[in-house]
Amino acid sequence: MHRPHPPRRRHARLTGALAALAATLTGAVLVAPVVAAPAAYAATVDTSTWYVLLARHSGKALDLYDLATTDDAPIVQWARNDGAWQQWRFVDSGDGHYRLRSRHSGKVLDIRGSSTADGAQVVQWADLNRASQQFRLADSAGGHVRLINRHSGKALDVWERSTSDGARVSQWTDWDGQNQQWQLVPVGTVDGPTPPPATSPPGTYPAPMRVAGDIGVHDPTVVRRPNGGYLLAHTGNDIALKTSTDRVTFRDAGAVFPGGAPWTTPYTGGSRNLWAPHLTYRNNQYHLYYSASTFGSNRSAIFLATSPTGTSGSWTDRGLVIESRTSDDFNAIDPHLTVDDQGRWWLSFGSFWSGIKMVAIDPATGRRADATVRALAGRGGAAIEAPTLIRRGAYYYLFVSFDRCCQGAASTYRVMVGRSTSVTGPFVDRSGAPMTAGGGTQILAGHGAINGPGHQDVLTDADGDYLVYHYYADNGAALLGINRLGYDAAGWPYLH
Repeated sequence: MHRPHPPRRRHARLTGALAALAATLTGAVLVAPVVAAPAAYAATVDTSTWYVLLARHSGKALDLYDLATTDDAPIVQWARNDGAWQQWRFVDSGDGHYRLRSRHSGKVLDIRGSSTADGAQVVQWADLNRASQQFRLADSAGGHVRLINRHSGKALDVWERSTSDGARVSQWTDWDGQNQQWQLVPVGTVDGPTPPPATSPPGTYPAPMRVAGDIGVHDPTVVRRPNGGYLLAHTGNDIALKTSTDRVTFRDAGAVFPGGAPWTTPYTGGSRNLWAPHLTYRNNQYHLYYSASTFGSNRSAIFLATSPTGTSGSWTDRGLVIESRTSDDFNAIDPHLTVDDQGRWWLSFGSFWSGIKMVAIDPATGRRADATVRALAGRGGAAIEAPTLIRRGAYYYLFVSFDRCCQGAASTYRVMVGRSTSVTGPFVDRSGAPMTAGGGTQILAGHGAINGPGHQDVLTDADGDYLVYHYYADNGAALLGINRLGYDAAGWPYLH
């Protein structure tokens, strides 16, 4: 629910004008109150200049979420980085109104559905010069401005006065609050150089926790063993295994199928490299879902294997769970098993194509329970993969990886999250954007020598939840990363 607004403050210029009017009407000789006028009104713009708009209450910039170039992409606030997705040009619409055009996408600010309601989402849209895309500037204290929409008469507003990255920008009745006040910071002229190509929004993230030993991994998944210690599986020939007694030092432990997995050959072209496993321990045995495919193809399959001990060579293949063909609009790789609060089993999976999917699983067999394929998240064919779906408290959290993996230190992988009260969705991010339309709140991206972190799993341990992922060192090596997961006051996860 949106906060109640305090009464709007009176403008100093209005106070002075009323006093002067009173003096005229009474004929009295009055000494007019001294009212300090601002040195220069902020509500003056140069249409040949790119601006960054900073919210007064948070210091964060008006930002095009996830660097989108599509109509209806949400507008949020984010830590200032002066990227093209934070730069806006005022385009004159006449009568003192302007359209705000994104340097990154070329689209303009708009109100979703041309709504006149408080709380309506601000988005970007192709420039139609309609009234819902036009704003006038009103002066506020301290050289700040408010942006008043011509169609609704409401002000551009940071939802709930949030100070967080990714907080949604909406419209609200103009009350001159600091979350409606914006500083216009010029950062270049229209004829100036274009900023570098868009990359992941920067963030401040903790370094991975200390790990040692055999930590060269790709697409890791970890489970706590019932007798203590940890079992890790990851992409590799015949699915590679590692063990640890303390979650710090890991050692190689062979392969799931040391004799090979010939049943996967139709999908791998004869390669023994099997991808993106997911481990769980249920019903007194380990369950391992794993992928067979070739790079860039959606002729793919997910298989199941089980083992009473998890050791190399002890695994029994339980057969095909789901496959995709080149005629399908999904890709059957990157599996993750979830058991919901009713004891039902679900397998989420997917990479590129139409995004992240889900099928119901029969607990008795570990294979599909029906023919229904549900959609959980997508980016219109852009890079999204590696779902991890967990339940904590009232919510199911869907973690995914955006952008490019598998390019060494040049990888742009990053970890995003959304949530839902239902295991089958719909999942939305912190700003309310649906994950089926590209939404997702970033919780980890490249920083320092941690390049392209992603393909995450969540390890539930005795002392809390841990995000387990791979990242690339500056020399291109894929390494194991682990960080503790926390949940903020609003129930959103973060790393520490």
